[in-house]
Amino acid sequence: MDPTIPAWSTDNTTMNETYYAENLHCIDSNRIILNIIRAGVDVVGMVGNAIVLWLLSFYIQRNAISVYVLNLAGADFLFLSFLTVYSLQYILLHIYDITFYTPIYLDNVIIFAYLAGMCIIAAISAERCLSVLWPIWYRCKRPRHLSAVICALLWAFSLLLTLLLGNDCGLLVIRYYNHSLCRSYSFITVAFVIVLSVVLCGSSLALLVRIFCGSQRIPVTRLCVTITITVLVFLFFGLPFGIYWFLLQWFEELHKVFPCHILQMTTFLSCVNSCANPIIYFLVGSVRHRRFKRQTLKSLLQRAMQDTPEEEGEERDSSRNPGEQETVWCSS
Repeated sequence: MDPTIPAWSTDNTTMNETYYAENLHCIDSNRIILNIIRAGVDVVGMVGNAIVLWLLSFYIQRNAISVYVLNLAGADFLFLSFLTVYSLQYILLHIYDITFYTPIYLDNVIIFAYLAGMCIIAAISAERCLSVLWPIWYRCKRPRHLSAVICALLWAFSLLLTLLLGNDCGLLVIRYYNHSLCRSYSFITVAFVIVLSVVLCGSSLALLVRIFCGSQRIPVTRLCVTITITVLVFLFFGLPFGIYWFLLQWFEELHKVFPCHILQMTTFLSCVNSCANPIIYFLVGSVRHRRFKRQTLKSLLQRAMQDTPEEEGEERDSSRNPGEQETVWCSS
């Protein structure tokens, strides 16, 4: 099944002939080209997120933020992997006339990865905001394994919400479809996505106001730049996918206003968002004194997550154990 056509939109009991006519009209060369481009973006994003996963898992010592980045890379990799399968399925079918079928429940994995990724981005933004607004509590009183616990809870909640959607929207059992419950769970998911968007915008805005308008000047660090760019990219590229998938699909009148490729486009933009995250890390880490400097990927990723404003401070802090830094700071 093409993930760009949700199961609840293709239910035989609610589908009319107009919808089929529109989808037949949408199957043209433009859609094939879009799937080819999307497959390329998916592959690049998978490679980038795999590198981030590898480095954070085995070569870089983890801290509060890197735990979130590790989980975000996992969610993005999962999201891109299954979208790649669907893109290849579409390309092989309409270019080479080769057909292979994928289980319908794989759509659930895409929704699950998308929701988990959005939750983790919101958690990263909120965590960084707390570290700036209440630095003493954050460095001295914050539970040591809070990031891991929050990520586990976010994965579990995303899985629960996905299973509820899949069970009643025909994404788990193809013959079972509950229109009222599916619609209710979709609107609940939309409300959840909106709340996360408010958290993203609110925490980012509070952070910027504190940095640039606070009584005490707070220097802009690489970590702040990395998080800000990541949040902005998600709001512009990743958020439209969730809004259209869970909300706009229910309004048949909107299909007459939006072009037939709108869901394909939002899916493509979401792929760009997942692909952009590792690129953001490496670009921010490579900039040094307004110039790009060639370094190892490990060094670039470490620098992108450094919370020190000066190069000398980065080198001095990197020679210390993160736990020792917090102990000295709190004792002083």
